Amino acid sequence: METYTFAHNSVRILGTWDTVVVGGGTAGSSVAISAAREGNKTLVVERYGSLGGTPAHALVSPMMDSRCPHLRNLDELERHLQTHGLITREGKDRMGYVWFTPEALSDSLEDMLLDAGGRVLYDATLVRADVSEGRIRAVEVMTVEGPCAILAHQFVDATGDAVLSRMSGVPCVAGDDAGNNQICSLRFEMGGIDVDAYRAYCLSLGDDFSPLVDGHFWESAMVAGRGFVLEPLFRRGVADGMLEESDLVYYQCFSLPGEPGVMAFNCPHLPELHRNTSALARSEALTEGRRRIRRLTAFLVHYMPGFEHAFLVREANMLGVRESWRIQGSYILDVSDYVGRARFDDAVARGTWYIDVHSATKGLVHMEKYARGEYYEIPYRCLTNKVIRNILTVGRCISTSFLVQASVRIQQTVIDMGDSAGRACARALSSDVDLADFNGRGLMEE
Repeated sequence: METYTFAHNSVRILGTWDTVVVGGGTAGSSVAISAAREGNKTLVVERYGSLGGTPAHALVSPMMDSRCPHLRNLDELERHLQTHGLITREGKDRMGYVWFTPEALSDSLEDMLLDAGGRVLYDATLVRADVSEGRIRAVEVMTVEGPCAILAHQFVDATGDAVLSRMSGVPCVAGDDAGNNQICSLRFEMGGIDVDAYRAYCLSLGDDFSPLVDGHFWESAMVAGRGFVLEPLFRRGVADGMLEESDLVYYQCFSLPGEPGVMAFNCPHLPELHRNTSALARSEALTEGRRRIRRLTAFLVHYMPGFEHAFLVREANMLGVRESWRIQGSYILDVSDYVGRARFDDAVARGTWYIDVHSATKGLVHMEKYARGEYYEIPYRCLTNKVIRNILTVGRCISTSFLVQASVRIQQTVIDMGDSAGRACARALSSDVDLADFNGRGLMEE
């Protein structure tokens, strides 16, 4: 690999904090809320202009089913969403989804963080980390003022791609045994949909994919070659030249609360992007994803009942990345832990989502789902490592195997994980121990 050396000048210090969280997604925001609530001087460094990460900027909604006891931040977040006038549940006996809009999620997380006494630095991109004797001393970020240094006692990597961890020398891996990552999506939203007419059409075909046969919300899907009743209509679109075969890899959409006639689309899938750890490949995938969105929206307007007056509202401004880098931490959560419903005395979160792999080479790969009330636990040791003593890594890039990562990555799980990690930051600081030396016991106990 060719390299180029830049002269590095001194940069001014923006400030000093107890805890700096790099990445303001659902996991990172949850860390910061808990750490600030327990008294740490806390800063979130976020490259976009709002909190929320993938749910807000990749338009990933709703939160998937997770019927197990959860922690304070998730419950508080749902209450905040409801203050925005949103209906967040559609019958607890039907589905465990939490429905939201990206803007309401961002606003709620920001309110929760500020109310807890935390602070956010928006429009700031991580550039490098200063590491000495197994500790991060400072990070450099690019801001509108130019490069600035941020000093802290503790750091949390909530970047989703383990960026700060990799910068600091934490060992990481990516993808499956062949190095292939899970498939990315580029999501979008459409408005002007007659959702009731769309639902009635699907049900008239005998579509039993979703239990939401009435009520506020509707969910619909089609995966080519899997027996979905909508596939013949999509095949007609291919035959008529409106769609290409690649557009049929995966189709899914969900209602958005408080926005009648608007749905969020979990597609198109981009299976050509095998290595989403490549910057150039991700950029090419965004371009290809936009082309597929144009085809899909035109097809839906011309062919799908209920979409006759529909229109594109917006496209996501970032890819929906399911998996990229994972740290190799103090403990690697594996399939045996999933199968055995593992319990740990240093648990930070409970996982219930099935192993849900959107494989670039093998299609959908699912492992047996849990019965209601079953769960496994994620230990604190999946957030720590044996190289850098004052960092935690949270979110989809914690220390797991490739298969188990496909379960831990859902929003409800990573919010709980962040909630516990924030308490770990506060308790480790008050005990004057590094995060790597903190025992992690009792973190799920309020």
